[in-house]
Amino acid sequence: MLGKRSDQRGLFEADYLYLDFVGRDSFYGFLASQRGQLFRDEEFAALYVLDNGRHSVPPSLLATALLLQTYDRVSDEDAKEHADFDLRWKVALGIALDERPFAKSTLQVFRAQLILHEEVRAVFKKSLTVARQTGYFKQRKIKVALDTSNILGRGAVKDTYNLLADGIVKLGRVLAEFNGETPDAWAAAHDLSRYFGTSSLKGEAHIDWSDAKERQKFLQSIVADADCLLEMARQTLSTHEAESIEHKKLTEAAELLEQLLLQDITRTPDGICIKDGVSRDRVVSVHDPEMRHGRKSKAKRFDGHKAAVAVDPENQLITAVDVLAGNAPDNEHALELVKQTEENAQVEVDETIGDCAYGDGTTRQAFADAGRKLVAKVPDRPHSGQIPKEDFRIDLKTKTCTCPADQECRTLELIGRRTDRNGESREQLGFKFSPEVCAACARHADCVRAGPGKGRTVSLHPQEALLQEARALQRSEAFGPYRQQRQAAEHRLARLMQLGTRQARYFGRVKTLYQLLMAAAVANLTLVATKVGRMRCRRSRASHSFAPTIGAVALFISAFVLSVTCCLGLTGHGPARRQGFHLGF
Repeated sequence: MLGKRSDQRGLFEADYLYLDFVGRDSFYGFLASQRGQLFRDEEFAALYVLDNGRHSVPPSLLATALLLQTYDRVSDEDAKEHADFDLRWKVALGIALDERPFAKSTLQVFRAQLILHEEVRAVFKKSLTVARQTGYFKQRKIKVALDTSNILGRGAVKDTYNLLADGIVKLGRVLAEFNGETPDAWAAAHDLSRYFGTSSLKGEAHIDWSDAKERQKFLQSIVADADCLLEMARQTLSTHEAESIEHKKLTEAAELLEQLLLQDITRTPDGICIKDGVSRDRVVSVHDPEMRHGRKSKAKRFDGHKAAVAVDPENQLITAVDVLAGNAPDNEHALELVKQTEENAQVEVDETIGDCAYGDGTTRQAFADAGRKLVAKVPDRPHSGQIPKEDFRIDLKTKTCTCPADQECRTLELIGRRTDRNGESREQLGFKFSPEVCAACARHADCVRAGPGKGRTVSLHPQEALLQEARALQRSEAFGPYRQQRQAAEHRLARLMQLGTRQARYFGRVKTLYQLLMAAAVANLTLVATKVGRMRCRRSRASHSFAPTIGAVALFISAFVLSVTCCLGLTGHGPARRQGFHLGF
């Protein structure tokens, strides 16, 4: 049953007694000042049964504890200890010094409910609401800067031998559960014990790894066991209804093992061997099947996911986040991040800024079709050793192309087909210069790479007009401010990394998104807390600067009163007059 905190503040609560000691300008003091405003218990009513059961720990308190956990980067066990014994946490939570507000399992269940019911975004939106209420974020048209950074996955990444072994263990555990046996007993009955009870099948194998025949024989035995296990799974599936939980659980484990075989194993008439190269969209971990191989550059590779963020460059607030696959392009879901910004912050986005990863024609076309402005550098072409296309003047209105030697071509024709990054094939148009004109040109050797009797061909991009417009902007002085504004996203990503998002704490992209959303909420709230603290300091300095004036006025009033008293003493009779003279007036 939903538990609620009383609006009545207690005299013995930590925020009442020790707020100044902890610091009103600290993040803990800011959360204490937002008690009853940042989170309200009624907002989490959908997570609870409202008409029966014991009263729960107030969800507003648990939500604040999750923010503190993210801010201090502590585990669930440490979060409970901090809430029990740390004065700063007690001030932020607004509880008594001797109070132990929740158990570790209570915090874990509450987090699971937030993830399951997709309420984490509501917690993140609260950070933007508070920013608006404090005046840090105002209703207006804004720009957003987009960027991504890698998140290292939590799952163990293994080679083909151990990866297949993990897949076999996972499917074997499901089959053992269905048979009502322990995994070890079931494995012993099916001669699969070598896969259970060991962290590395490859490390336990006593073979000569320098011998290719022994390696192949070892691999064939693993694949044979996997094939046998998949056949057992197919037979077991026929005994369960298609919509049952058992059918779904067994299907997921069997499909994972089958995918591992398809991505890493090649079956030939000569036998079984490991595939050369890396398969597209390869699963790298059985423990977290959503992890992928990713690259930040040619030299830097990672295994995990990508964090995508949208940031308001003016005030550095994170307005939207998403978690992408590790091998996804940076510009994936770029338009969705802009739409999420408008929904989260209740503002209108008039410009979107990104680096060259967002500057391809397909992304520009998507933004143009949505009636939105995208500012991003056009990606540089690989150096091909010939005069680049950018040195040719292409006039789309007259459909002409002029080369650097001032030779004009009006021959625009179909030169082939082009496949974009989404796999869509389209006709490719281009300008074909006359072979005779190119042969007589002094720059022929630097321009034409085709064989004898052929001239230069300049392809026309499907979004050529958008790319020409973007190149013209980035060559102008007006492009300078956009470079600086784009750095806001890089700075906020750095802040998220400080809050621990470089390493995923959970398995899967859904739970990793929870981690990213909570870190973004803390990053936003710390900005707001800093501004509120500065405003308080300015008010304090203003009051101190006004103090001498108040003191002077007080001194003047005191002197005036004393003067009046003197006059009364001088003009009085008897004791009053004598007292006045005795005091020296």
